[in-house]
Amino acid sequence: MPLSARGTISIPAQFRKHLDLARPGIQIEVRLDEQGTGLHLQPCVTVPADQAWYWTPEWQAMEREADEDYARGNYETFDSDEEFLASFGDPGADAVGEVDVAHV
Repeated sequence: MPLSARGTISIPAQFRKHLDLARPGIQIEVRLDEQGTGLHLQPCVTVPADQAWYWTPEWQAMEREADEDYARGNYETFDSDEEFLASFGDPGADAVGEVDVAHV
């Protein structure tokens, strides 16, 4: 496979089809292999900057925890928005059920 003067290559059609790279503009990550003697090409998805937080290791760990809770049945369902909000209790009440007048 020839390398152009600009450093570009053409990925053969059978590989593009196998990896679903037929659409123009697909992003491909290029990195050195572990020995540093070859290239590894991998299709990738770019993430808009305002959504990058979702893909942080910390957030993904919380997503896995939530998925595990859901799989175990550790969740509640509500019939209305009001019922859901009421499940948080009175935000002005202290631990013994009295109302903290400074926060009302």
